[in-house]
Amino acid sequence: EIMQGIAIAMRAGATKAVFDTTIGIHPTAAEEFVSMREPWPED
Repeated sequence: EIMQGIAIAMRAGATKAVFDTTIGIHPTAAEEFVSMREPWPED
């Protein structure tokens, strides 16, 4: 369910900045989406 919600938000135009201002519900995996701060290294 979490991935479906994220996909809907992204298709609706949500950005990383929007996710950064969202408070994660504890304890769920959704916390990971709103607390990612380190950029992923590019290949």
